[in-house]
Amino acid sequence: MSLDFAKLPKAVASRLAKLEIRRPYDLVLHLPLRYEDETHLCPIVDAPLGASVMVEGTVQHSEITYRPRRQLVARIEDASGELFVRLLNFYPNQQQQLTEGKRVRLLGEIRRGFFGDEMVHPRIRAITEGAPLAEALTPVYPTVAGLAQPTLRKLIGQALRDCSLHDTLPEHLLRDLGLPDFASAVDLLHHPTPDITPASLTQRVHPAWMRLKFDELLAQQLSMRLAYRARRGQTAPVISPPGTLAKRLIDALPFGLTDAQLRSLIEIRRDLASPHPMQRLLQGDVGAGKTIVVTLAALDAIEAGYQVALMAPTEILAEQHYRKLAEWLAPLGIDVAWVAGSLRARDKAAAIARVESGEARLVVGTHALFQDSVVFERLGLAIVDEQHRFGVHQRLALRQKGADGGGEPHLLMMSATPIPRTLAMSFYADLDVSIIDQLPPGRTPIKTRLVQDGRREEMVEWVRKVCGEGRQAYWVCPLIEESEVLELQTAIDTHANLSEQLPEFKVGLVHGRLKPAEKAEIMAAFVANDIQVLVATTVIEVGVDVPNATLMVIEHAERMGLAQLHQLRGRVGRGALESSCVLLYTAPLGETAKERLKVIYETTDGFVIAREDLRIRGPGEFLGARQSGVPMLRFADPERDVDLLERARDIAVSLIEHAPAVVDAHLARWMGGREVLLKT
Repeated sequence: MSLDFAKLPKAVASRLAKLEIRRPYDLVLHLPLRYEDETHLCPIVDAPLGASVMVEGTVQHSEITYRPRRQLVARIEDASGELFVRLLNFYPNQQQQLTEGKRVRLLGEIRRGFFGDEMVHPRIRAITEGAPLAEALTPVYPTVAGLAQPTLRKLIGQALRDCSLHDTLPEHLLRDLGLPDFASAVDLLHHPTPDITPASLTQRVHPAWMRLKFDELLAQQLSMRLAYRARRGQTAPVISPPGTLAKRLIDALPFGLTDAQLRSLIEIRRDLASPHPMQRLLQGDVGAGKTIVVTLAALDAIEAGYQVALMAPTEILAEQHYRKLAEWLAPLGIDVAWVAGSLRARDKAAAIARVESGEARLVVGTHALFQDSVVFERLGLAIVDEQHRFGVHQRLALRQKGADGGGEPHLLMMSATPIPRTLAMSFYADLDVSIIDQLPPGRTPIKTRLVQDGRREEMVEWVRKVCGEGRQAYWVCPLIEESEVLELQTAIDTHANLSEQLPEFKVGLVHGRLKPAEKAEIMAAFVANDIQVLVATTVIEVGVDVPNATLMVIEHAERMGLAQLHQLRGRVGRGALESSCVLLYTAPLGETAKERLKVIYETTDGFVIAREDLRIRGPGEFLGARQSGVPMLRFADPERDVDLLERARDIAVSLIEHAPAVVDAHLARWMGGREVLLKT
């Protein structure tokens, strides 16, 4: 009988859905995490410590003991020796399996125990003497609570029988790549024979794994290139004004643009002048000057008669943008509106009315810009900051507020997290990318120091010295145990302690639970140096620009990721004054924490930090929240499999051009229709 998902028990179907399994082909592509070897037995005396092995023997003794806690202990013996089995939590059927005189097979790791060599919670199977061994390695699949391995194996076996495993790729292509056919690769990974080296499977270097990784990378490249091509078929406003407004702002600035900023602006202007929607990512290190570049692009759109929307993920960042842009554009006579969820109803309605009438030419806000009540008179350019924090449906909602009769608005995204080359090739294959790889002149490099938290009092004295010289300092309290409540309390306690220890200075406190007006008031006081020390949670990670702040102390730095540490450190060193960042950590440090702190201590180069961050965390976590709209890779690794990625990229272009039927078949197998959402 064929596998019908509609007839599966609801509990099984819901658990499969948690694993992103919604159709038979998803089961085919649900590949094992590891394998257990039940194909041969190991004599007890020869069984190595610390490795998973299968032994067979007879239960000589079995009892429930109560020291130090209730547990079932059994002694098993074969012709070569004996070992003990300990079960700390057990069921009556397991007690029955370990009845004296029963013959059992045990699969698990052997270790030294109180009574001698032992297995703790091995897999137990009662057998008769001479029972046949398995003919293939036993797969262990990723699963969720309530979905047992035998159930998964049964469903996957049925899917393998039901689904057509014909090849989507032509034979000559597989021959050129030296890859096996799809059916044999999938079958081998689900049922590997004992002669296959286990390491080649667990390390994913076996030819069968290479085939599956190539197919996955090819599906990703095809879907993203088709999305890019589809956008090139749509229309967008042609924005190519004389650039008078932009020139007026440049002339008024107290600084000049770097070569990298000018190069990025030229690339953006070339896209804006095209009749197709721009989809460009502007990336640059902390403090590289992305905001002025997107502002100049916005001025071009405004000069051409269009409105511009700038959206940021948090109110504190959005408000920083609003204040900066209003300051720059007010002398040019341009009305900048502020739309956020926390505005009073009357103020929000007034701002939305200015947007709808076209009076407001530039609109800055948060997710509130997605709301149906926000109607643009003529939106020509949408700018999204920290774009990885928004999902595909949110970006789509903003684009659909498009230009009046002129097609879709252009989309310009910003990111202060530099994207390593292999990741850009893979996850951003449908974007055009501009990189600002220079910092503005006059910036003094930030000195980073690692200090154990036992020297906290010394850090307080350093803050006193810095503020006594007329400068300012941040003191950051991180998220603790994923608890916003604890994070807030830590910040409140730190604020109280520093206020007591530094009575001669004004100590402010900013955190995520303050009302926007309160946050704005505190930040304005800090900018004006009415507050000398700002205690903050990580809400100040991006967007805060106070050149007079030259010292940052980050508590529990070992708990933070590299990107977050780099972003926070970038809040100082914004001017010509020498700046320092102190990373307070609690010993002992885990290996990953040591790696992160070593990287952040040794370099301030965001591109180097991004590469190391990718290496430590992997692409899914690096991109943040596994955002919807990005086809995440389950099997391939863009860094380790860069050769496969480059081949997939080149072959995708050729297949789209010359073999559309192959493209359709391959995407149907790997994406199951989900490719329509990609990178909208």
